[in-house]
Amino acid sequence: MKHYHYIFTGSGLSALMTVYEMVLSGKFEDKTILLIDENSKKSNDRTWCFWDENNLFEEVVSKKWKAAIFADKNFKRELNLKPYQYKMVKGLDFYKLVFDTISKQENIHFVNQKVIDFQELGNHCVVKTAAESYTCNKVFNSIFNPEIVKNQTKYPFLHQHFIGWFIKSNQAVFNPDCATFMDFSVEQKGNTRFMYVLPTLETEALIEYTLFSKDLLSAAEYETEIQNYIEKLGITEYKIIEKEQGNIPMTSYKFWKHNSKNIINIGSAGGWTKASTGFTFKNATKKSKALVQLLLTETDFTKFHKKDKFWFYDLLFLDVLNKRNDLGSEVFSALFKKGNPTLIFKFLDEETSFLEDLQVIWKCPKRLFIKALFGRLFQIN
Repeated sequence: MKHYHYIFTGSGLSALMTVYEMVLSGKFEDKTILLIDENSKKSNDRTWCFWDENNLFEEVVSKKWKAAIFADKNFKRELNLKPYQYKMVKGLDFYKLVFDTISKQENIHFVNQKVIDFQELGNHCVVKTAAESYTCNKVFNSIFNPEIVKNQTKYPFLHQHFIGWFIKSNQAVFNPDCATFMDFSVEQKGNTRFMYVLPTLETEALIEYTLFSKDLLSAAEYETEIQNYIEKLGITEYKIIEKEQGNIPMTSYKFWKHNSKNIINIGSAGGWTKASTGFTFKNATKKSKALVQLLLTETDFTKFHKKDKFWFYDLLFLDVLNKRNDLGSEVFSALFKKGNPTLIFKFLDEETSFLEDLQVIWKCPKRLFIKALFGRLFQIN
């Protein structure tokens, strides 16, 4: 069996960001690294968006918006995002950037195989694929196992699930300078449902039908709602350029409990997804940087975790959505109707002070969150 210092089981966003940070640091040239994934990452399989006031991954940002719309059945508000911009990164562009970078490193290798098992054996680990086995000092696992969360009841587990169409319309109906962040004017049907629109030209946009809920839908249900929304926009003739589909776990489950000295769970498998929103890209950049710094000073992966006030805020929010999924629109509308969008985004980036937290939290429906708070007071450990 061939031995490596580090093996990444799965090469999704979190794995690629971590390896990329390792290369940029210049501190791991003497370490052999292997990435294993059954997906060769050569297709545009997803789109990531995030708000940013700096130049995060600027070389692969394909579109930026300085304004965004929030709407429900009762009101519509255009949000000035300054100093932030809302940015879009296409999956294929990100994969190309990272693989072009790591292909120049003689110590980093990629194999296109399916991981079937990995385990820690004393001071080393074994990773098995359908074709062969490897040994290593450390494993970075990003293969999400939903059964871990489903087999417990203490922490709610919702899905952010969606289907999106990139369309080209014969009518110029889109404002390419303004994204639609959340449009809750669609029928809620007992869930938290909204449309998400990212226009790139007056005639082109990504339109996604998204839910925060316990149960998934059939593909036809998502696509029917997209068709209805397109008609509502006044579009009569269009063609679908691409489709994308996703399912992001939303939970405050303590994934770090499953880390060991030599195996760490990263990405969705490690709770790197922002539990209350499902936003992943910016969270992964922060976590990957922190993990690389840990590698330079520590050898024990159990030391990599943080449970802070934002973890608790997310937990309360998910408790609310779990019990009253039909009121998700009400919660978000209360937040965005009169709230300061810059402060809300800063809060969602987990960069606010406690006083700033209160300014955001105070906008939320108090009865729902007080009830959730009392329900949790004696459960946290």
